Amino acid sequence: MIYDGPELARCDANHTALSPVSILKRAERVHPELPAQIHGAIRRNWGEVAERCKRLASALAGRGIGRGDTVALIAPNIPEALECALAVPMIGAVLNANNVRLDGGTIAYILDHGEAKVLLVDTEYSAMAAEAVREAGRDLLIVDIADPEGPGGERIGALSYDDLLAEGDPDFAYTLPDDEWDALALNYTSGTTGRPKGVVYSHRGAWTNAVNNVITWEMPHHPVYLWTLPLFHCNGWCFPWTITLLAGCHVFLRAPRADKIYDAFAEHGVTHLCGAPIIMSMVSGATPEDRRDFPQRVHMMTAAAPPPAGVIAGLEEMGISVTHVYGLTEVYGPAVVCAEKPAWRDLPLKERARLKARQGVAYELQEDVLVLDPETGRPVPWDGETQGEIVLRGNIVMKGYLKQPEETANAFKDGWFWSGDLAVQHADGYIEIRDRAKDIIISGGENISSIVVENALYTHEAVGLVAVVAMPDDTWGEVPCAFVELAAGRDATEDNLLDHARQHLAGFQRPRKVVFRELPKTSTGKIRKNELRDYARSLAGGPTA
Repeated sequence: MIYDGPELARCDANHTALSPVSILKRAERVHPELPAQIHGAIRRNWGEVAERCKRLASALAGRGIGRGDTVALIAPNIPEALECALAVPMIGAVLNANNVRLDGGTIAYILDHGEAKVLLVDTEYSAMAAEAVREAGRDLLIVDIADPEGPGGERIGALSYDDLLAEGDPDFAYTLPDDEWDALALNYTSGTTGRPKGVVYSHRGAWTNAVNNVITWEMPHHPVYLWTLPLFHCNGWCFPWTITLLAGCHVFLRAPRADKIYDAFAEHGVTHLCGAPIIMSMVSGATPEDRRDFPQRVHMMTAAAPPPAGVIAGLEEMGISVTHVYGLTEVYGPAVVCAEKPAWRDLPLKERARLKARQGVAYELQEDVLVLDPETGRPVPWDGETQGEIVLRGNIVMKGYLKQPEETANAFKDGWFWSGDLAVQHADGYIEIRDRAKDIIISGGENISSIVVENALYTHEAVGLVAVVAMPDDTWGEVPCAFVELAAGRDATEDNLLDHARQHLAGFQRPRKVVFRELPKTSTGKIRKNELRDYARSLAGGPTA
């Protein structure tokens, strides 16, 4: 055919690998004077950050780190974590950013399984890291990060982060990967049973989702982005590269607090932030003492648990626009968005919030998302009632699970990534999660969605957070048990909430018990339902896991 001639062949002039490595180069060249980092007293522009990243990449290369080598990181939201996301891929190495709330044994498994050669660790976590290194038994280069905004801690490394930077060349000439399918990051799932799985990201996928964030969120140039989402969670949903692409400013918080979030809104002009619904509740439920006025419109992207419509409505009333997304570690964080239709803007606030609480449709650069019958592999009717499993395919899907070919094959059955999340698909194509497969409550042969029960309880003004799990029952097999964290300044009894449930739920759906307590959460804001299931079993007199 005429379009296969040698004059139309791929060459260096017309083809380069898609990679986040390209992104920093442009920010440095075009906007070196613009603010890039704010962290406590630290203020750096893009010229300064680019130099630090080149020094880091050069220093690692000088110590023998290169293509396919794993560089592990244990750090909260600090400038050094961003610099690792930008610098480690420059030399073809693979960044393994770890959850700071993991125990030493789990980190030891990750260091060994991922074959880490370097560990950079914030001194707040040095005791845990030292335990992990001893247990892993690996010969690692350990680098201490002493954050001036942190609480300090013992130094366990061979050198400090600043010492490492001093070894590097500020004019280091880094290159793109030879193949955009090369591994860029290794992220471990936050599984609640068994060992976590190592999810491998490619340069192509990370670049795609970094650009996707701009399109999906309609982001302008030079946003001011507040890091309340952990940078270690799915590489911060690819926002380290998104904000850099737009020459925006990264504002860091080691740990999210309502007063610090409002301070950032007021003092730094924050325009965008991401986080789980717990961050939304933190902002909307802040005390008058913690709140501050801010003139700008703030945009928040939220995922993890489906956000209660009432919380969305409350934030919208405050001038914070909410975009609801959905994803998993295996799809680079968010890959589905509840895309707001123009017609929704004329709807009453509560109706608009209800629609925005759905998970939605595929990201613009994700190929597709559907709800399939797991038995037949066929799409379920778009009736908003028939349940199936959410499946995704496209460039924003992981390479696979490290060293786990069978798990990878199962996840990629029939050419789709199978999420394990149960959902319906509405007539407009928008998907809406009903539950994780493991969270469905089967009572007397009836399937009960824990999310439906939770949403009903969220309409009570005293409910701040709620999680519903299965509790064993001699008659019905299992019944719903609700765990409730009360909103600040509110009060309610078990009878109050059970009466409320009678007004909103069918008889078989209503909780049989309400327990008031602080809900256990992961560092990314997900409620640890596995712990609550154990507790519910103990309440029923059954064995715990």
